[in-house]
Amino acid sequence: MTDPHRAAPSSSDLDTEALAWFARLDRERGAEQNAEFQAWLAGHPSRQAAFARWQADWQRLDQLPAAGVAQLRRQLAAEQAQADRKPTPAPTGRRAWLQGWSALVPQAAVAAVVVLMAGGGSYLAWDHWQQQPVFVQNFSTERGQQLDVQLPDGSRLRLDTATRLEVALYRQRREVRLPEGQAVFQVQGDATRPFDVLAGAVKVTVVGTRFSMRHTASVPGDNGVRVAVEEGRVRVAAAGGAVNPPGQTGAATVVLTAGQQVSADAAGRMAPVGPVATAGVAPWRDGRITFDDVPLAQALAEFERYGQTGLVVRDAAVGALRMTGTFDPRRLDNFRQALPKVLPVRLQGEAPHTEIVGAH
Repeated sequence: MTDPHRAAPSSSDLDTEALAWFARLDRERGAEQNAEFQAWLAGHPSRQAAFARWQADWQRLDQLPAAGVAQLRRQLAAEQAQADRKPTPAPTGRRAWLQGWSALVPQAAVAAVVVLMAGGGSYLAWDHWQQQPVFVQNFSTERGQQLDVQLPDGSRLRLDTATRLEVALYRQRREVRLPEGQAVFQVQGDATRPFDVLAGAVKVTVVGTRFSMRHTASVPGDNGVRVAVEEGRVRVAAAGGAVNPPGQTGAATVVLTAGQQVSADAAGRMAPVGPVATAGVAPWRDGRITFDDVPLAQALAEFERYGQTGLVVRDAAVGALRMTGTFDPRRLDNFRQALPKVLPVRLQGEAPHTEIVGAH
């Protein structure tokens, strides 16, 4: 019978003992060994947990592919060479025992085992390997171009014009960065691998959904981030720990459902959540760009993302005129013809240097 008040052995001693038993039972397991093992387990409550940790580690190591084992071998050799160049005290406890690991464990298993020590704790190199991406690729579009992409996990992306995406898929998570442009994400559901999209100072996390995200850092007056959900739900948070200025109480994290959208400025400060119609989620997919009371200069910058407009605004007052409307970015002539009808302006000069000036 064990004494629950007995002082627990040190973690190092427990790991050493547990590994010794793990290796011994792997080599030989008869009635006598089992009896001794059970007696050891009964000696202290912490021993069962220590032994279970080695079992869990081993099961994970056993799943490593040959490429992973080779990478671990190289990592161990590099770290061992570095350690050999530094004078260190004689290893004790778990670390000392691990140096004799190959003498205790079958050679087929030794090939997969690499144990690294960091400070007072320890971790398996397989964890480092597991954090390496299994798929990395960058995608981009030129002005006037759109691109459909299917990722290895089944997720589908659609990039709008002048857009850059950086994709990295890991074994336990999926990550996309949107440095510039806008895209629609149709994320394949996988509760064990969250899908994160980072743009500017904003991070969106989903499991399975369809949403659009815009981050046009190069567009004056529209250099923040906008997220609109078409299906499912997403969590939108300030990725860089942005805080609201005095007097502003906007949430640092919001959850959007279908038919909702939110915008954040370049610092990650979010505006109130608002509604969005299905047709308003990424209308560029259907060849439309929509302006809702935006400055003329900003509207021109948006058109420039799709192609050369040949239009310039030099008068700040003209550039500040507000406009609303839906246009086809591929039909610039329609926009040029509409300008004098919807704003007090006129076109002066010939393309490609046509200036928009005040009508008076």
